Amino acid sequence: MPTISMFYGILIRMFFRDIERHNLPHIHADYQGYVAVYSIYDGKLLAGQLPSNKHKLVVAWIEIHKDDLLADWELAVNGKKPFPIKGLDQ
Repeated sequence: MPTISMFYGILIRMFFRDIERHNLPHIHADYQGYVAVYSIYDGKLLAGQLPSNKHKLVVAWIEIHKDDLLADWELAVNGKKPFPIKGLDQ
């Protein structure tokens, strides 16, 4: 599972061919032992949790980079490596 971005200690990852469980474009966010899965379309929390302040950062980042994330999703579901995406602190 490649890390496609990192900001404020949050790792954003996208699994290759990860469509079985959630069936919609999504990312995985990891922060100090917390793991959450977010919809790329609307930033909705699909599973897990992050601390409130980190959750807000991830939702904002998704909104800013939605087009890039959807392009990466197409690569990932086809078994190709997604491109890195800038974090909020860059």
